[in-house]
Amino acid sequence: MGAGTFTGIPPAPASSSSPNLTLLILRVAGSLPVLYHGSAILFGAFGGPGPQGFASFLHVPVVVGYLVGIAQFFGGLAILLGALQRIGSVCVIAVMCGAIYLVHLPHGFDINKGGYEFALTVLLVSLGLLISGPGAYSLSSILPGPLKKL
Repeated sequence: MGAGTFTGIPPAPASSSSPNLTLLILRVAGSLPVLYHGSAILFGAFGGPGPQGFASFLHVPVVVGYLVGIAQFFGGLAILLGALQRIGSVCVIAVMCGAIYLVHLPHGFDINKGGYEFALTVLLVSLGLLISGPGAYSLSSILPGPLKKL
């Protein structure tokens, strides 16, 4: 055996659709929890607090509740559909930074103790999607010219 020879399992053959399917899976995984929590904040869905309750919990003006709900819900929708996905990713990253700093950081990393574990995961998935773009399995192709890259 020569130097640099790998004797492990050979990699699966890559097809041109593999990266696009991977991006679709990441978009679904990253968007569903954000849509869920955004719906709870913006619309009071799923027993959520609504914008007023959310703002009251954080001791901030009600407009903040609406802005966070809008950023989460429409950011999650953009990520899921892949249309304006990078803008959606930026919205989600901003909300997750706020969630980590304002709510979860004092509780440490462990999600079972109210920590930032899951918020950080959603932030990192959104960051990866911001860098990569939505992939071919998205609705970005129906957008006009320059909007396709957002």
